[in-house]
Amino acid sequence: MKRSKLLLVSAVFSTLYLIYIFSYFLNGLASSSSGAEVVGVGIASFLVAPHVFMVLLGVLFNWIGWGMNKRWAALVSGILYSVSIFFMILYGIFVIIQVILCFVGYAKMGKKG
Repeated sequence: MKRSKLLLVSAVFSTLYLIYIFSYFLNGLASSSSGAEVVGVGIASFLVAPHVFMVLLGVLFNWIGWGMNKRWAALVSGILYSVSIFFMILYGIFVIIQVILCFVGYAKMGKKG
């Protein structure tokens, strides 16, 4: 059973991005010294939360698509990454490569049966 290299690259990039964004916001919250900074980080986290949630779901389906060689999971992953861009357009540059890789990986996976 041959697995898609494109899905693997997409999953690795997405996992690294997810680790980065979690550490960025957690470090921002931990290093806040005043009440106003805590409120600001809280508001920013609240605004970015839908984007992060969609990326998290996309990463899960991306790994499922690669690990189990499931075509539908690759498609769902690409769609979830696209929705995450819609939720936070400014962070779209961090996810656009994964969207492209997922859709191309989906297209290259052969239909079974």
